[in-house]
Amino acid sequence: MNAAEKVTSPHAADVLRELHAYRAAEEAMRRRTRNSMKMGENDLAALRFLLRAQGQGRVVTPGMLADHLGMKSASVTVMLDRLTKSGHLTRGAHPTDRRSIAVSATSGSDDEVRATLGEMHRRMLGVASHLDQDGSEIVRRFLLDLATAADGVATA
Repeated sequence: MNAAEKVTSPHAADVLRELHAYRAAEEAMRRRTRNSMKMGENDLAALRFLLRAQGQGRVVTPGMLADHLGMKSASVTVMLDRLTKSGHLTRGAHPTDRRSIAVSATSGSDDEVRATLGEMHRRMLGVASHLDQDGSEIVRRFLLDLATAADGVATA
């Protein structure tokens, strides 16, 4: 018996099994979304990052996208070319740095992402709204602890 098995409560495996089932369902939904939008995983992640940044009033550069996505600049350039050609984003002059390019999601891509992911968000909020304040705090703390545990795992 290893250390993890010694501290595991009888229902912990059931909880993690249900969490795994949720993650599988969410990944399948995201795959369907990418397929319906005819985009790759990084394309959709880039659009979501751009939309979030724009909502916060932040200007995004190709370098920022590369850092966020963990991609090389040449790969980001190819992706930006593809998303520009498909009408999902525009490139323009950076408002404060003449040497930089600013990248923005188009309003059409904002509408498309909201339409495809909006239903999932509405359903998830509906489920979460059934929790009372104590239940909500328990789930919130549990998810934060899981995120901390996952972030603490060293990579090889």
